[in-house]
Amino acid sequence: MSYLLLTFAILSEVCATSCLKLTDGFSRLWPSVGVGIGYVLSFALLGQALKHIPVSVAYAVWSGAGTAAVAAIGVVAFGEHLGKPQLLGIALIIVGVVLLNLRASH
Repeated sequence: MSYLLLTFAILSEVCATSCLKLTDGFSRLWPSVGVGIGYVLSFALLGQALKHIPVSVAYAVWSGAGTAAVAAIGVVAFGEHLGKPQLLGIALIIVGVVLLNLRASH
């Protein structure tokens, strides 16, 4: 159940971060409301997940998965470009999260 909460925390953080682009500097009401709700929900769910998942693992998964997902959304939804250095950076984040999870399981 804790990993399900973490998954929903990641999804709400990704939605909130993606909405940031749509706020136009927080000058548009509904995307701005979406950002606020998304981040509050994300932190509330992350806090609940931390009851049973070590903070080092949960935060690494939350931030790493969120970073990779937002980068992909930037490419697909906003036409942004990721070069080789950026793709390598995302790959290193994923490797780091995997290594933290391996350490936490022992």
